[in-house]
Amino acid sequence: MRRLLELTSRVKRYVKLSGVEEVARRYFVMNLFDGCMTMLGVVLGSYAAGVQDPWTVVKVGLGVGVAMAVSGFSGAYMAERAERTRELKMLERALFSDLDDTAIGRASSLAAILAALVNGASPLVAILIAAAPFMAALLGVVEVGLAVALSTALIILTLFILGAYMGRISEESVLISGAKALLIGGVTAALLLMIQAL
Repeated sequence: MRRLLELTSRVKRYVKLSGVEEVARRYFVMNLFDGCMTMLGVVLGSYAAGVQDPWTVVKVGLGVGVAMAVSGFSGAYMAERAERTRELKMLERALFSDLDDTAIGRASSLAAILAALVNGASPLVAILIAAAPFMAALLGVVEVGLAVALSTALIILTLFILGAYMGRISEESVLISGAKALLIGGVTAALLLMIQAL
């Protein structure tokens, strides 16, 4: 227990030292939003195409989610590592010292990993939330039609909460910011349905 507390304390110190919290927050918001919009496309596209098998929707959603997670993790890790390595080398040149085995060096390495984890996990979280009603349909708890409605409602709710969170961060109206996110979701849904009607 003591070692766990020490590790937690060290991680918190590295997070603060690296300034990764702000970067991770941006990644979380952007990619959770991406996950919601992607799953909205999967759900409404499946509905418009007449898909009645909930497992098909779950498989497509999970496939997209895993692809986004792997892409998000690897892309963010490579980008963050490159940027932080460059910053560390600039600092080393200024200080005429090797910082790899210091708190600054370790914080830099941890920051790249944490940012990548957030970037990879956030769209998958959104997709799992939206896929939950179809998992319930697989178990026979709800009908497929209701699963479509529930999934869409969950996506809309997630978008609103996400928008409200962004409003809180920017110290603007939580309701207006949430409504803006809903509007984006509504426009996207309308466009998807228009395309499917062609």
